[in-house]
Amino acid sequence: MPHRAHASVRPLPGETMKGTRPTSRDIARLAEVSQATVSRALRNSPLVRPETRERIESIARQLSYRTDRRAAGLRTRRSNTLALLLFEESSEDGQINPFFLSMLGHITRATARRGLDLLVSFQQLSDDWHTEYQLSNRADGLILLGYGDYISSMPRLQKLADAGANFVIWGPDVDGTPGRYIRTDNTAGGLQATRHLLRLGRKRIAYVGSSSDHWPEFQARCSGYERTLREAGIEPDPRLSVEAQSSEQAGHEAATGLLDSGVPFDAIFAASDLIAMGAIGALRDHGRSVPGDVAVVGFDDIAAAAHFIPPLTTVQQDTHRAADMLVDNLLKMTSGEPVESALIEPKLVIRGSCGGSAIL
Repeated sequence: MPHRAHASVRPLPGETMKGTRPTSRDIARLAEVSQATVSRALRNSPLVRPETRERIESIARQLSYRTDRRAAGLRTRRSNTLALLLFEESSEDGQINPFFLSMLGHITRATARRGLDLLVSFQQLSDDWHTEYQLSNRADGLILLGYGDYISSMPRLQKLADAGANFVIWGPDVDGTPGRYIRTDNTAGGLQATRHLLRLGRKRIAYVGSSSDHWPEFQARCSGYERTLREAGIEPDPRLSVEAQSSEQAGHEAATGLLDSGVPFDAIFAASDLIAMGAIGALRDHGRSVPGDVAVVGFDDIAAAAHFIPPLTTVQQDTHRAADMLVDNLLKMTSGEPVESALIEPKLVIRGSCGGSAIL
């Protein structure tokens, strides 16, 4: 298709734009496409060619066109609103895990780019959230973040599925569980972190984080760690595997216990950045240098990781891509299109807590 220059918009024949509200029909006539194509383009539909979408969006901007979402909702019986349920983890200081705040920001932008509203609800893990939302018309679909203990959450997720609710989940995709999931390849992240530490010559690598099936994401990271050690001919030492939930305090307490045990170690792979930061604090308190005495790798790449002292080597989860996939998959689901769970490859970001500066 030949390239069309984005010329300034002129009034339609026999009409004046001054004082009138532009419609999708106006855009269609100026762009020389159908109204259906205009509608699809402004919904960011993959069925519209990029050059056509760009032309339509350019004309819409020049006309100061705004979608009448209430009218569209009446036509499609949709609210044009998505709901994000963010479950607060039970931290003593009441703060929300910064990884989920990053996800929230990206999901907010992803919905805005698609012309949708986002209803955000902070939930306690003990709340009867599935009953409140499963039959509600407040949103066309649900995005679930940080829903906590996997095993205790399954009955609630099943009730959502049984009620026919449209929902996608950021979390582990375990066989036999309801819903569609977007997740990081946590096992691959554990492999990347542990291989890097081995390449640095570290042999006594501790894992700090949960290995329980109640927390499958942490469990998968631990699995990657153990598998890499075995591939290198090192049998994982159970004394170097310490349980910890995702908080700085838990990381500090776990590393303190490890240090007090007297079991030698020269590296820590932490299941989250918060755990890693707490562990580094405990190492400092005991006179250990990082990375001199102990190299430390975290997981998540939260904003504070790059500014920590020393800057934290970590496994980066692609929250920008995850947000787009969560929103797009939910929109497909609400349109009756087939949706499959998806896996996102992580990246190892190397910083000062191990030495070096690069992304693998």
